[in-house]
Amino acid sequence: ENLTFTHDDLAYLASRHQFSERFLDSLRKFRFTGDVYAVSEGMPVFGNEPILEVVAPIPQAQLVETLIMNQVHLQTVLASKAARVVVAAAGRTVVDFGARRIHGTDAALKAARAFYIAGITATSNVLAGRVYGLPLAGTMAHSFVQAHKDEAEAFRAFARLYPDTVLLVDTYDTLAGVRKVIDLAHALGEDFRIRAVRLDSGDLAELSRQARCLLDQAGLHNVGIFASGGLDEDNIAGLVAAGAPIDGFG
Repeated sequence: ENLTFTHDDLAYLASRHQFSERFLDSLRKFRFTGDVYAVSEGMPVFGNEPILEVVAPIPQAQLVETLIMNQVHLQTVLASKAARVVVAAAGRTVVDFGARRIHGTDAALKAARAFYIAGITATSNVLAGRVYGLPLAGTMAHSFVQAHKDEAEAFRAFARLYPDTVLLVDTYDTLAGVRKVIDLAHALGEDFRIRAVRLDSGDLAELSRQARCLLDQAGLHNVGIFASGGLDEDNIAGLVAAGAPIDGFG
């Protein structure tokens, strides 16, 4: 409905010396008069099933074809992948941490939206939160830990800044990191409000069991375990099937 060609658009096309004045004039007056039919966003569809139809004069339909395919294809692929991850997580929290690896900043923005439509709980992409109103979530980075004298100091500093947060425990040694979180809990007493520890490497099933045991022995039954690190639906399904005590994935 909003597709128009500006004076600058037409000037550029004219500079190519490939288009007649009649054609350029038709673009100057262009208005899309067709109809677009599509399934509702987030609705599951079968493979090879049409999900969007454009009914319009051929010149109009061809002008919008590339943009529609560009927007629909990638986001449909990403939403489909995200939906599989959500199903595999079996009710556990799933957060989008994908902006660093996806191909391009615009794609990261659209991906966060597609993931949320598919059931992902929140995104670490703050711009997506601003643009689309998505819930935001995040933890801490390995670089934050490495920027401090030691891991314990990093945990204390982060807990002061963000009391209700998740601490990343695998920068050096995962179980040693969990023990430092326990030490922090003892030091802070009633002021300890850390929600979870995050495991980002190693044998996540075994490490989550050992971490859960350490936390429970310390009385930290309310501190959850979050797992991340190149996970897909198969990894997550395997962890769930193995009974790993993991409360969320990223």
